[in-house]
Amino acid sequence: MIDLNFLGIDNVLLIRGDAIKSEAGFSPDPLGHHFAIDLVKQVENMNRGVYLDDELKDVASSNFCIGIAGYPEKHFEAPNLKSDLKYLKMKVDAGADYIVTQMFFDNKKYFDFLDSLRALEIQVPVIPGLKPITTKKQATLLPKVFHIDIPEDLLEEIEKCKTDEQVRQVGIEWCIKQSQELVSKNVPCLHYYTMGKSDTTCRIARQVF
Repeated sequence: MIDLNFLGIDNVLLIRGDAIKSEAGFSPDPLGHHFAIDLVKQVENMNRGVYLDDELKDVASSNFCIGIAGYPEKHFEAPNLKSDLKYLKMKVDAGADYIVTQMFFDNKKYFDFLDSLRALEIQVPVIPGLKPITTKKQATLLPKVFHIDIPEDLLEEIEKCKTDEQVRQVGIEWCIKQSQELVSKNVPCLHYYTMGKSDTTCRIARQVF
């Protein structure tokens, strides 16, 4: 974090990370944090001029804007959504400035999630995370990896496709409609999960903005 501050990077998304494939669960580095909230607290302390090394002298306060992850369909490790929201509020109370959601394909899940957050008096901006489906394989892979639902009507359209290019077009059209509805509801901004492939997202953005 000190290096980021030195480089003038002042906006950070703080996440715990996932377990590596050879591990059954997340195991932090010996000097790392077990939970994302610990990282949020560390960065918030830096913003107040308090560093992990308390022997540092004449340190400058950082000015990080802190983002955290939110899960409209709950984090897969959480026993229930209420519990997940409780820990999310703890991270906001610890200093998080905004939330970026996990990908979702049903906007109602985002709006319900937002209502739940506001009911808990979480008022920070909540940025929707979107991803266009581009291959038929993703229709089964994404729910398995990210623990999310694919709406029935979207899945039916994907199953009709004979090629991945057709699937890609379906995914683009679905994501455009999602984006347009979210923009019409005055969301702070949109975050697209490009997975390293920007051309599909560019096509969507041209239709939305």
